[in-house]
Amino acid sequence: MNWINYPSFGLAVIICWIIGVFMISISPKIKKAEWPGRIFVVTGIIILMVFLILLWIRLERPPMRTLGETRLWYSFFLPVVGYITYLRWRYKWFLSYALGLASLFMIINWLHPETYDKTLMPALQSPWFVPHVIVYMFAYALLAASSLVALKGLYQVYYSSMNQSTLRLADNLVYIGFSFLTLGLLFGALWAKEAWGHYWTWDPKETWAFLTWLNYLIYMHFRKFQPKKVKIPLWVLSLAFVVLLICWFGINYLPSAQNSVHVYGTD
Repeated sequence: MNWINYPSFGLAVIICWIIGVFMISISPKIKKAEWPGRIFVVTGIIILMVFLILLWIRLERPPMRTLGETRLWYSFFLPVVGYITYLRWRYKWFLSYALGLASLFMIINWLHPETYDKTLMPALQSPWFVPHVIVYMFAYALLAASSLVALKGLYQVYYSSMNQSTLRLADNLVYIGFSFLTLGLLFGALWAKEAWGHYWTWDPKETWAFLTWLNYLIYMHFRKFQPKKVKIPLWVLSLAFVVLLICWFGINYLPSAQNSVHVYGTD
């Protein structure tokens, strides 16, 4: 199992998600369509999980080194978050967003395949590396979702009436995502200590990771001490995802980061 098999798996996953979303969307008119729709969504997630596991076995290393590989994890965790959120709050639009964005990342990988069958450098063979990346990908999926909810909240503020359920959803996603983001920072520090002898070196990636963490902390503090104000925290949350994107892959293009171990391989 390797990247050559990815198009077949990816196509099966996307087809399952399209059918699942369609059946769930028509469930108000056809009540019996919801459960089959759920099954298709979960089946797509399982197929992608199987591919990740088989790819891991084939590469004999965690598939987390290249940008394409991290996109796969993002494509896996985002639907998981979307489906759990749908089960909890019944937001069909949110499930559609999660599956749509995950499909987009899978298509990007499809159009630009990255087939690296290389072993990891010694620094990346630390037992802390795998939980560090997985926890971060899950946090990114949650926080990306929170930013979309924030954009919906801003639309409601400026063009309709603000729905408090939207704000509560944003809060819940941030609280959970921030927890995983903090764990990711801690795991990264432990990894750095084992690999290079220092917990923190202000590497460009580390600096932007701290800025990302700080942005979501600011949002939570604002919500805690200024609960009646809505516009400012929603703007903070919307723009925080821009910082997160820079931290995730924008940092790869900075000259100062070219020697960083955090820059994903491209060849």
